Amino acid sequence: MSIHKRETTKGTRYDVKLRDPHGRMYQRSFRTKREAEAWQANELSDRTRGMWVDPRGGLTPVSEWASEWLISNPAKRPGSIARDEAVIRVHLKPAFGHRPLGSITSRDIQHVVNAWSATQAPRTVRRHYAVLRAIFNAAVEAELLWRSPCRGIKLPAVQPDERYIVDGDELAALAAAMGEDYGPLAYLGAVLGLRWGECAGLKVGRLDFLRSTLMVAWQRTRGPGGVMVEGPPKSNAGRRTIAVPAPLMEMLSRHLARRKLTGAHVDAYVFTAPHGGPLDYSHFRDRIWLPACRAVGLPKLRFHDLRHANATGLVADGVDIKTAQTRLGHSDPRLTLAI
Repeated sequence: MSIHKRETTKGTRYDVKLRDPHGRMYQRSFRTKREAEAWQANELSDRTRGMWVDPRGGLTPVSEWASEWLISNPAKRPGSIARDEAVIRVHLKPAFGHRPLGSITSRDIQHVVNAWSATQAPRTVRRHYAVLRAIFNAAVEAELLWRSPCRGIKLPAVQPDERYIVDGDELAALAAAMGEDYGPLAYLGAVLGLRWGECAGLKVGRLDFLRSTLMVAWQRTRGPGGVMVEGPPKSNAGRRTIAVPAPLMEMLSRHLARRKLTGAHVDAYVFTAPHGGPLDYSHFRDRIWLPACRAVGLPKLRFHDLRHANATGLVADGVDIKTAQTRLGHSDPRLTLAI
């Protein structure tokens, strides 16, 4: 480590040359020797205290680091990767992609958040910001930055999400409009609180007609690029066995009989696409779900709203929060309370 004086056409410069903890050389130039000595002392002090950050890390483009961050967590599920990738591609790269990490300030981020807020819903803005914050937090952990610019950012207020809750008659009409091949799906969502992916991943071997139970152990979700992917529930709480009311169990029995499936077909999907094969979410939504909602005069519901109806019904019946949490497959009771 040393400070070298040199003359340039613009005057005297003082170059500080240091080696990082890996032995690689890096340097920085200053106009005065005092500035050079102060920077050198600060670098050495930060290294001694374990707070040193490679100044070259901040030169990494946001787009490059965001792409690396996206695939850095092996535990992240395909659906989460797909959502984060879309946020990065559509909203973050146009705003920051070409710029170095170290050049982004809190003011820059607030400006972008304000621009998002002018055209998008508060919940959407918060989701975008959550991805951006995670990217910069990861940059700090990777020692590319010494602190994140995501500090003191003002986000739009979120109003309570008022979702339409179907009643019994509407549920029956909706199931009828979906047809005999898919009507039982509506009851699995509203009566058992199953997610669409859990319904789509349900296999014959997970139905126990003697005990009137259903095991949630597999699901089909959308991955990167909208491609359907399969796998176990995203948490241990999601893997669960649920008691099923007798009428619904009888409905599922008739459904399997119509498809000529028996208990020997343990790996067969209970519900399949119209021309065979596993269900695809986009096809189901556009060709089965939304047409059925329109046919019975319901608003543009999400399949997930049936799950909200189930949670509401549990509360109305006085079911304790722990039981409701277990049936819904929530890892945290706060998720159940939020619904």
